[in-house]
Amino acid sequence: MPQFELKDLVSHDKYGLGSVIGVEEGVAVIVDFGSERLRIPAPYAKLCLL
Repeated sequence: MPQFELKDLVSHDKYGLGSVIGVEEGVAVIVDFGSERLRIPAPYAKLCLL
């Protein structure tokens, strides 16, 4: 499972490019996609680091 840190740039299959604004280790990440902010729970299947 990938490890995310604040300000990491990420890509999501549905929402596109975003920036990590919150990390709940091993539980979820909060990502700002510009038009919306989403809490994405582990295991982050559709989220990848850029």
